[in-house]
Amino acid sequence: MPGRLIPHVNGEFYHLFNRGSDKRDIFLQPRDYIRLRLTFYYYQFLGPKPKFSNFAKFKLKTFKPPTETKLIEIICYCLMSNHFHFLVRQLKDNGISIFMSQLSNSYTKYFNTKYKRIGPLLQGAYKSIRVESDEQLIHLSRYIHLNPIVSQISKNLESYQWSSYHEYMLEKGMLCSTKEILGFFASKVEYKKFLEDQINYGQTLELIKHHRVDE
Repeated sequence: MPGRLIPHVNGEFYHLFNRGSDKRDIFLQPRDYIRLRLTFYYYQFLGPKPKFSNFAKFKLKTFKPPTETKLIEIICYCLMSNHFHFLVRQLKDNGISIFMSQLSNSYTKYFNTKYKRIGPLLQGAYKSIRVESDEQLIHLSRYIHLNPIVSQISKNLESYQWSSYHEYMLEKGMLCSTKEILGFFASKVEYKKFLEDQINYGQTLELIKHHRVDE
């Protein structure tokens, strides 16, 4: 994966995203989504940890993460059939670059082995956009969580299982740090309302975009 010209800054939030090469699907079965979730949970930690193959067998429950060597903090995510979105905060120097390189290499190796293919799976280097304000932060979380609804992949937030939305509605999530976003709202119910208020508007924009492409 090519190096980035502009280094990421510790303590800052970033929107990271990438898609399959030639817009191909990068998740073909539920097991693939699960695999990437395990992969991004595992590789956010830098310190000594079990081999990934052993970790993947035992899943999350028996893994005690070395929190003092955390590269990044995952705030929210959404995995779609041919692309993914992460909202993260960098904690260590070069944390995002290391995390994304390991994530890409590990998942590509898994996918290519499983489906007997060769070559790059993802479309070049990941894209990274720095979050400039609190307002942008909370709206970005909404954009990420609404992705499957706006794209008409799912009819409602509850029925789509490959995003961090469910972690935001639980008492405590395993994969994400939800306090940064939920801290802006009086309750989880208020955050849910914040998300749902934009569903119809987002779907309308998506329909218009598709109409223009078709023309």
